Amino acid sequence: MSYKIVVDSSCDIPREMKENMGIEIVPLTIEIEGNRYIDNDSFSVTDFVKDMNNSQHVPKTSCPSPADFIDKFKKEDNVFVITLSSKLSGSYNSAVIAKDIYEDENNGSKVHVFDSFSASAGEVLLALKLDSLFKLDKTYAQIISAMENFILNMKTLFVLDKLDNLVKTGRMSHVKAAIANVLNIKPVLSSNGSGEIIMINKGRGINKALGKMIAAIGDTKANVEEKLLVIAHCNCINRATKLKEDISKKYNFKEIFIVEMRGLSSTYANDKGIVIAF
Repeated sequence: MSYKIVVDSSCDIPREMKENMGIEIVPLTIEIEGNRYIDNDSFSVTDFVKDMNNSQHVPKTSCPSPADFIDKFKKEDNVFVITLSSKLSGSYNSAVIAKDIYEDENNGSKVHVFDSFSASAGEVLLALKLDSLFKLDKTYAQIISAMENFILNMKTLFVLDKLDNLVKTGRMSHVKAAIANVLNIKPVLSSNGSGEIIMINKGRGINKALGKMIAAIGDTKANVEEKLLVIAHCNCINRATKLKEDISKKYNFKEIFIVEMRGLSSTYANDKGIVIAF
């Protein structure tokens, strides 16, 4: 039985990995200063981040339409869709509408939409898990069950070097952000398991914050030997590489991948932001 994976562009999947797994990406759009960016393979993260940080306005993101998702299904009989957290975007709801329309118009076809309760590295990790289940010749129902369990146990952590967009989007007050900037305090953030963002720790300076994020991996009590870990970065490959080395010294993950953020993730993580999922 053949399967197809469709993701939204919050999934920071590298091009080679995407092609090897036959993944289709449905792009979100981002608007700032009257300019509209489509988060596809031609998107320049470097140029966009520069424009975004030169603006006083809040970037506006728009989720794909149901028709955008349906276009990527391409008459496949068994489709699995992964979207960023429904608490952060309407992408999940749009994909669910697309599923209902597609199944009604294509008798016998099946589409299942997974709410990742995450984003960025979390979606990449879910795509890797899906692909591994395909290779084990699991049934459609077995894949859904395994994925739902995996999502419940997946952890997403991130450290931001810039707090500007937290302020612009109302997630941190101007006063707290000003104090944090003066004291060089960097938050360690996490998904609360339901797709909402919470702060779990903080450090004075980016290196101390990353160190606390590494310690937080151990706090989860996860059995990492059979787990994959994905590191997504925005314009900071050296920082991501050093983070991979430091994690590898402390934990024995099965494999660690480094991926570069696309546009949507860069909008919120901002320049030099790091997201990990395992």
